[in-house]
Amino acid sequence: MKRNILLSIILFLSCFSKLDLYAQDYKSDSAWKHARKNIVRYNVSSALLFGIDKTFILGYERLLKPNQSISMNAGSIVLPKIASISTDSFSMGNDLKNTGYNISLDYRFYLNKLNKYNAPRGVYIGPWYSFNRFSRENSWEFKNSGGQKFTTTNTDFNIHSFGVELGYQFIFWDRLALDLVMVGPGMGLYNVNSKFGTNLTEEQQEQLRQALSDVISNRFPGMNYVLDGKELDANGKLNVTSLGFRYIIHIGFSF
Repeated sequence: MKRNILLSIILFLSCFSKLDLYAQDYKSDSAWKHARKNIVRYNVSSALLFGIDKTFILGYERLLKPNQSISMNAGSIVLPKIASISTDSFSMGNDLKNTGYNISLDYRFYLNKLNKYNAPRGVYIGPWYSFNRFSRENSWEFKNSGGQKFTTTNTDFNIHSFGVELGYQFIFWDRLALDLVMVGPGMGLYNVNSKFGTNLTEEQQEQLRQALSDVISNRFPGMNYVLDGKELDANGKLNVTSLGFRYIIHIGFSF
């Protein structure tokens, strides 16, 4: 099934060269020359999902042709705060480090036969790519009859995703841009790499692997589906290929 979906995406992308059939030129060279070809924007949806205080992603869109543009986005993003984990054997302490960033790129074809106004306003489709990296360091306390034992875990979580998208961009008052990526199916490559302290027994390492798998599955939007029934291996690694998706709300300024 995944292979068929990937082949469908490739076939869809191969049709992009024909999209110029949908292009309408601006009424004159002067109109194109003086058109507002730039938009700077802020990613609202990621801030709402991951926390406004920890997420700040800015984007820039540039018209390259009357019906085509390139859009780039980059900024900081971190995993949501983890609720305290505590069992009879161990408990999680503070987040010693919690960092991350996002980089994404998409190329847009505005379907002017469907649009009343010139780009970058109206319906668009195109390919997209996104990369997310999250790094987290946590402290842990193990309890047994012999006393307490403290250790740390360092976890890196990388996501490469790509696909195609369908969206609509509104332009209000010639300046205010509201960009909605409404449908963005694709594929996601998920990689988790965790390192544990060397002072743990094999049983304690297994407990940590299970706890970290649960943390990622429950705290990252959509990961409960992607990582369903999957855990870190004995080396603290996990690699998964799964269906991905993209849904974004941007607010921007046209100039």
